[in-house]
Amino acid sequence: MKIGRVVGTVVATRKSPKLEGTKLLLIEECGVDGKPKGSFVVAADTVQAGAGETVLFVSGSSARMAYPREGTPIDAAVSAVIDAIEYGGEVRKPNAL
Repeated sequence: MKIGRVVGTVVATRKSPKLEGTKLLLIEECGVDGKPKGSFVVAADTVQAGAGETVLFVSGSSARMAYPREGTPIDAAVSAVIDAIEYGGEVRKPNAL
């Protein structure tokens, strides 16, 4: 699993029929400290994450197992919205306003 922040959505009007109804999110990978790493991935949303939220995402076969419809051609999926991260003796709440 990796940590990322939802920075946008991806709209594709022409796609595999198996992707119909799938919400695609643009995720920027982050370190545990919340700092962006500068790499991006398009991930299928399985938890109804929103813009600006910090999430856990998985890739490869883990993504296909996280997605509820078997046989969907995805390589990354958002599997959780992060409420808090404890790191270095501190608890960080990345989605707090």
